[in-house]
Amino acid sequence: MPQITVDYSERLADGFDRSAFARDLHTAVVEIAAARPSACKTQFRRTEETVVGPDTEGHAVVHVTLGLLAGRTEETKARLTEAVLELLRQYVKPAEGLMLHASAEVRELDASYRKYEE
Repeated sequence: MPQITVDYSERLADGFDRSAFARDLHTAVVEIAAARPSACKTQFRRTEETVVGPDTEGHAVVHVTLGLLAGRTEETKARLTEAVLELLRQYVKPAEGLMLHASAEVRELDASYRKYEE
């Protein structure tokens, strides 16, 4: 915990500093949501095709989902998603002519969540 997934349009690949984003996101999650630094895990998933409304051209999407154990206040979750959006503004530079649609959400992991490390 936390489990972080970043889905992003392929068109953003060259203008998205994913390593720096993850590093600073992990710092924010530790500071805002009291996570342990060593527990922060981020996976990036590049999507080949993005459709916004009726259009396939001129749009790019990045959506960040943060899965946290239950117990954070709504205020903490809102602060965290605002921090994510600010980091996206900093680390995602879409190519000229692309409209960026950026979003983030915090979800509570189900009580059945388990993990192991080897």
